[in-house]
Amino acid sequence: MTYDNDAVRAVLDAARAEGRTALTAPEGKRITDAYSIPTPAEGLAETADEAVALADRIGFPVVLKIVSPDILHKTDAGGVRVGLTSCAEVRSAFTAIVGNARGYDAKARIQGVQVQQMVPDGGQEVIVGAVTDPTFGKVVAFGLGGVLVEVLKDITFRLAPATEDEALSMLDGIRAAEVLRGVRGGEAVDRAALADLIVRVSRLVADFPEITEVDLNPVFATASGVLAADVRLLIGDPAPRTRRRYSREEILGSMRRLMQPRSVAVVGASNEPGKIGNSVMRNLIDGGFPGEIHPVNPKADDILGRKAYKTVTDVPGEVDVAVFAIPAKFVPAALEEVGRKGIPNAVLIPSGFAETGEHELQDRIVAIAEEHGVRLLGPNIYGYYSTWQDLCATFCTPYDVKGPVALTSQSGGIGMAILGFARTTKTGVSAIVGLGNKSDLDEDDLLTWFGEDDRTQCIAMHLEDLKDGRAFVEAARATVPRKPVVVLKAGRTAAGAKAAGSHTGALAGDDAVYDDILRQAGVIRAPGLGEMLEYARALPVLPAPQGDNVVIITGAGGSGVLLSDAIVDNGLSLMEIPDDLDAAFRRFIPPFGAAGNPVDITGGEPPSTYEATIRLGLEDPRIHALVLGYWHTIVTPPMVFAELTARVVEEFRARGIAKPVVASLAGDTEVEEACAYLFERGVVAYPYTTEKPVAVLGAKYRWARSAGLLT
Repeated sequence: MTYDNDAVRAVLDAARAEGRTALTAPEGKRITDAYSIPTPAEGLAETADEAVALADRIGFPVVLKIVSPDILHKTDAGGVRVGLTSCAEVRSAFTAIVGNARGYDAKARIQGVQVQQMVPDGGQEVIVGAVTDPTFGKVVAFGLGGVLVEVLKDITFRLAPATEDEALSMLDGIRAAEVLRGVRGGEAVDRAALADLIVRVSRLVADFPEITEVDLNPVFATASGVLAADVRLLIGDPAPRTRRRYSREEILGSMRRLMQPRSVAVVGASNEPGKIGNSVMRNLIDGGFPGEIHPVNPKADDILGRKAYKTVTDVPGEVDVAVFAIPAKFVPAALEEVGRKGIPNAVLIPSGFAETGEHELQDRIVAIAEEHGVRLLGPNIYGYYSTWQDLCATFCTPYDVKGPVALTSQSGGIGMAILGFARTTKTGVSAIVGLGNKSDLDEDDLLTWFGEDDRTQCIAMHLEDLKDGRAFVEAARATVPRKPVVVLKAGRTAAGAKAAGSHTGALAGDDAVYDDILRQAGVIRAPGLGEMLEYARALPVLPAPQGDNVVIITGAGGSGVLLSDAIVDNGLSLMEIPDDLDAAFRRFIPPFGAAGNPVDITGGEPPSTYEATIRLGLEDPRIHALVLGYWHTIVTPPMVFAELTARVVEEFRARGIAKPVVASLAGDTEVEEACAYLFERGVVAYPYTTEKPVAVLGAKYRWARSAGLLT
């Protein structure tokens, strides 16, 4: 693709020199021409005679639109006339449009009237645009035009600049994607031309950051190409990038010393029970941290049996982490000492910074940290746990169950919910980290570390915002091919739409952009806290699927129906059972059972029927995942079902046949113990629900696709 960047620069510089935030239609035309964005033939007329001449040259029918840098919404001003088919109609419309514009805004500068070729009937109306998102920067948008996009908000987003493949995925990413392929005898649109248009718009805003919004609406897409009938471009000052960026090597270097420290100093350590500095010290000591623990307190010689130091600079040797447990107002001076000591990480537990309006104080500590090369975790956090190091640097309850899950939260309350869930479910964690105000270290730093950490197999993050959405996407894309990343994004608002200056901007609510960009990065987005925690707990348990064919084996027809619904709801595929496999299943089930999919073995069957059908499901290479539906009977009690299922699954995994197996257990309270037994042995099982096990399986499939394990 070739672009005339000089032509665009000339238009933008001229408009900005006049202090304008919107381009006129002729200026928009020059920019679209520079990027080979197809638009109708048009011209600018300053008089009625010129309008008539232009219309005659372009060819009827034509559209007339007022051209004024002071009138953004032309229709509201009565500044548009469509379907003009004669010179007389054009002359009359010109006069009416100019009169309407002057009546709408007597002070508006009127540069003339745009005479534009009328787009022929036919084709599918779509919208292509771009906005400047506060989190992700430039993003490109696509959706169906007209009522569908206005009412249903059926629109999708990608980071700009977008590739051709990403643009094509946008065409399939809207709910009404089938319309573009042709329905009810309609022609399919030219997908290549439409994708090319999306790429060009995305390239335009990436090349010129001062273009804040682009709105091509409507764009008419046909089998032979695309044509943007109306163009709106808004400009402004490019948002300055204030956040310092660190290289991957720098992040890993500091994070290694944070998560695997040999020496920790506690600034504000205390002998007094009830003080945060006392709680942190006790957790470090009682948790069995094998490294050095140095209490720092100018008023004490000894804290909890360990020598105390007046300042952190008095601590002998190297220190990897300084944990702060002092009031906010004392943090800057102490942080200066941490910097002079050469300590690479400061964990700031205290509150009283930006979250309480003390932005200057927070800016001050960030500046001190940057000056000395100290990375900050917090402030306003509960601390952090690094279980494989026996490190509990927090004033909250300890947790020492080691495992493969890394959990982070922006909120202390959510952090404690994570802790309680982990304890109740016996979820083994590699780390639990609070992020608080995220003055420095944030999700992309942690994601970069956990992506490389051999102890971590799944990362789950609660977040309210991202400071640098593009850095997060970069880190996620590097991590997802190796391990799942689950995100719970709080705050499903559309606040960003309130100040929008275009249709595209109005549709780019905060959550809509987050949803698409996170999906683009391969992240599994959890709808709620419970789902985030269950995904984090379960995904490391399940093997990756090798294909799409899912089979349900159930002892209850009702559960089979609900499980089938859940399969569809989670975007999974029920396998169409071939005749030979159907016959094989029928050999094990009673005549009044049902093969097919679900395979209904009925409730009165002995353990041998469950075992035989599960074995068949694991043996047949055409089946890629099993969903088991059990209901409580005395013939096959819950623990009998759990033990046989776990034994068979383990046997096949020992033979190298590892398929994801999830189970829904309905019955009396005994099914709870059976589910816990299965979970501990690699079968994700839940009591009293058909939705949860399939939702977890769906999450595993979403990760497998993002990781490139499934086509």
